[in-house]
Amino acid sequence: MAIDSTSGVNLSDVLAASGSTSTSKSTAATDNSALGKDAFLQLLVTQMQNQNPLEPQDNGEFVAQLAQFSSLEGITSLNDSVNSITSSLGSSQALQASSLVGRSVVVQNDTAVVDTTKSFTGSVVVPQSIDSASVVVKDASGNTVKTIEMGSQAAGNAQFIWDGTNAKGEAVDPGSYTFTATTTVDGESLQMNTLLPAAVTSVTISQTGGEMMLNLAGLGQVALSKVQTIGI
Repeated sequence: MAIDSTSGVNLSDVLAASGSTSTSKSTAATDNSALGKDAFLQLLVTQMQNQNPLEPQDNGEFVAQLAQFSSLEGITSLNDSVNSITSSLGSSQALQASSLVGRSVVVQNDTAVVDTTKSFTGSVVVPQSIDSASVVVKDASGNTVKTIEMGSQAAGNAQFIWDGTNAKGEAVDPGSYTFTATTTVDGESLQMNTLLPAAVTSVTISQTGGEMMLNLAGLGQVALSKVQTIGI
């Protein structure tokens, strides 16, 4: 677009023209349709140099264009800052992920992979004070292995321990077991949630900014936000 030094050139007209052409050679622009702050400033200076001396640019309009430039520069700086923060968060997630592999976490679930050569500890989420509660342990085939009586409990998380034996006191094989906690409230049976430990085998980090997912032994993926406790 040719510039006539005898007539006023309005920056708004230049900006409109720049949207449909690729005449800007500023290296700050990311592509032909994007106008960077350097190109914006260059166009503003060009407008001042080529304005009509008999009809100089209105002060109010000039101030408005400076405000536009300031806003553009602020948005560019903000975008750079956000990109920097995103990169830092990604590095932090990767470091956090590496420290979780091989550790035990507690999640709300009714199934766990149990090493029956040692005691297994879990918790029951008790919604209100109860007179009695029990946890039924079943194997992978659905057969009842043992019932653990917990007695009266106050509201909160109540811990239970399974020694890895069946109702006859015999040790059972390691493997996947299901834990079902129940109580009676006002004459009706109520099933309660259980919090069980699981080993973290690997971690999946989202490439699109999503939540980190933990891959747990025998359970599959669980979001990090669902973890109640991180153990050793």
